[in-house]
Amino acid sequence: MLGCEVSAPVALRGGSKRALPDVGWKVYPRPVTVTLAAAVQTLAGAAAAAGGLFTLYETLLGNVADTSVALPLVLLALVAAAVIGYAAWGLFRLRDWARTPVLLTQIFAVIIAYYMGTSGQYAAAAVFALVAAAGIASVLAPPTTAALFHSPRGENNGKEE
Repeated sequence: MLGCEVSAPVALRGGSKRALPDVGWKVYPRPVTVTLAAAVQTLAGAAAAAGGLFTLYETLLGNVADTSVALPLVLLALVAAAVIGYAAWGLFRLRDWARTPVLLTQIFAVIIAYYMGTSGQYAAAAVFALVAAAGIASVLAPPTTAALFHSPRGENNGKEE
């Protein structure tokens, strides 16, 4: 975590108590928008993993046209699911680097929704688009920005007022 200011006594062996030192760290609460964005990102990662595992299942049953294409697709889907999941974890842990991959994932989801709509899969396209819109809105929300890009200890990141 980011740490916290603690002055409560802590029980030590032998029954003695000692106060923890104040290290000057601040706890920044996680806004609900960060949790929502991380949940949407996790859902995208789970969908990528499910797609990869389904393709692997179909490949093992012999239901694919070309195994030499299906196996790399499975590998790509599972690696993408891991990267998407890592970005979700980074966002949930309030790591500022995670915002860009989360945003890009949701933009790609909007593109996928568009092409699903053009192929006649309207219900799936609507679900993809709504989930992606929720992800984009929550990752770009002001509380998310404030939680990810706060100024530690009251500094203003070198900007003069």
